Amino acid sequence: MKIATWNVNSIRTRLEQVIDWLSQNPVDVLCLQETKVVDADFPRSPFEKLGYKLDFSGQKAYNGVAFISRKSLLDVSTGFTSIVPNLQPEWDEQKRVITGIIDNVRIVNLYVPNGAAVGSEKYEYKLRWLTVLREYLQLLLKSQSAICVCGDFNIALEAKDIHDKVKADNHIMASEPERQALRDILTLGFADAFRKFTQEGGNYSWWDYRAASFQRNLGWRIDHHYLTPVLYESAKSCIIDVAPRKLPQPSDHTPVIVEF
Repeated sequence: MKIATWNVNSIRTRLEQVIDWLSQNPVDVLCLQETKVVDADFPRSPFEKLGYKLDFSGQKAYNGVAFISRKSLLDVSTGFTSIVPNLQPEWDEQKRVITGIIDNVRIVNLYVPNGAAVGSEKYEYKLRWLTVLREYLQLLLKSQSAICVCGDFNIALEAKDIHDKVKADNHIMASEPERQALRDILTLGFADAFRKFTQEGGNYSWWDYRAASFQRNLGWRIDHHYLTPVLYESAKSCIIDVAPRKLPQPSDHTPVIVEF
C-alpha cells in the first residue's frame, strides 16, 4: 500500500498537476489538503475517469481536505465532533479533518492551522486545536491499532527540518509550544515514517513562494506521516517527491509518500 499526502493549495488551480502526478504515481490513497472548494464544486470527474473514489470536506477559498483512493474508504467521517463527545460544533467550522479505513488501516488526513504569528489569536487557536487533535486520536486508538496520521502539520519538529539559513527562532511553525504540542500527540504511540529511513537534514516539503526560497532550497519539512507501531514496523519507505514543486505555478508544498 502507498499513501501520499499533498497540500495542493487549491485543487482547481492545481488539478492538471495532480492528475498528471497520479497518472505517474498510482498510489492507493492520495490525501489532499487546502483544497479550497465547497463540496458541490469539487472536480470529481477527472479522478473518476482514472478509476479513483473520492471523499472530501471543503469550504470556499480556505482549508479543505480530501481522499482520492483506488478503493472506497470505509467508516469515513469529517471533523472532530464526529468522534469527540461534547465538543462544540465551532471546532468543525474550518474543514481540516477527514478519516477513513482502507484494508484495515485507518488514515487521518489533517490540515493543521498555520497559526499566523507566535502570540496571536490564531496561534492560540492552533495550540488549542492540537490539544483537541490529541483527544480525537486517543479515542480512535481505542478501536484501531493501525493508524496513519498524515497531512500538512504546519510544524517542523526539529531544527534539522528547517534550512539553517532560515531565521526560525521562535518563528511560527517552529516555536517550542507548537513542537511540544506535537510531541504530546506523538506520545500516544506515533512515530515519524520519514525519519525511519532518513536521519539527515536538508529534506523539505514546503518552500515559501517568496525570496526564491525553492531555488535556494530554503525549505521546511512540515508535511508528515505519523504511524502507530504496527504500521511503523511494516513501512518499507517514505520519500519526498520534489518534482511537482519544480513545475510552473506549483503548490508551495510537494507530495510525501509512505509505502507499507
